[in-house]
Amino acid sequence: MMDLYLLRYFLAVVETGSFTRAADRVFVTQPTLSAGIKKLEGQVGHVLFERSNRRVFLTDAGTRFLPRAKAILHECNMAMQVLEEAETAPVLRLGVLITLSNRAVGALLTGFRKVMPHVAIELTDGTEQELANRLDDRSLDYALSLHRGENEDKAIPLKTEEYRFVLPPDHKLAGKAVISAEDLAEDYMIVRSRCEVLSETSRYFTDRNVRPRLVYRTPNDSRALAMAAAGIGGTVVPESLVDERVHACKLKGFDYTRRLALFKPSYKLPAGFETVGAAFEDFIANNWGNS
Repeated sequence: MMDLYLLRYFLAVVETGSFTRAADRVFVTQPTLSAGIKKLEGQVGHVLFERSNRRVFLTDAGTRFLPRAKAILHECNMAMQVLEEAETAPVLRLGVLITLSNRAVGALLTGFRKVMPHVAIELTDGTEQELANRLDDRSLDYALSLHRGENEDKAIPLKTEEYRFVLPPDHKLAGKAVISAEDLAEDYMIVRSRCEVLSETSRYFTDRNVRPRLVYRTPNDSRALAMAAAGIGGTVVPESLVDERVHACKLKGFDYTRRLALFKPSYKLPAGFETVGAAFEDFIANNWGNS
């Protein structure tokens, strides 16, 4: 097995053109370096240098060996650098409520990474309860989830958003800003099974004696929105999930909202991580606070 220090000796001789100067560069004596080169030549089975009184030259074998030796050392240096970065780079473990907008969360984290590019972010999706459990068992540092009135020592209240009913742009109701349950009596409905106001949505229609036909049930919000855009059916979504593919209307009498919050660590952050945590809290509050 080839020793890396022998490759360093080899490259030092190539770069300096002298055993004496190479020995100085790698901080060994000339006899030690010469013995190392001889050992390397024995390992590879070829003479690597031609020696003259004033200069050292690569043999044909040495010339062929040179680029491989450089590549090996480069990869080893890169491997060590990756390990050092992994040990020193702060890692912020963030839980994200599964019904939050992919685009909105992505834009938020893009902004934070511009402010603190040295901080690595480790993400976990989950339901409210799953994120709460992970905060409790300390497998998460922070969580973006729903605010249920928690004190600010536990969660920082953020923006509030309303719900909208989404339809494909070519739907007969797509020109209306406000629609009623009765307008949807003959329509198809998509059920977002992880919607926080799922039971309230069902009650909204049944209280008005309207029972739209349920054609699709999914826990995947992106799929639900795509199917609404495709004309499969309409569905209720938070405002932040609305995009250019669909038309969004307000449901008359459906006045539910949700408030988001940044849940804080359930433990004291390590001393070296407190600054990162404070910066993250400030950034989220400034960018997702109520306008």
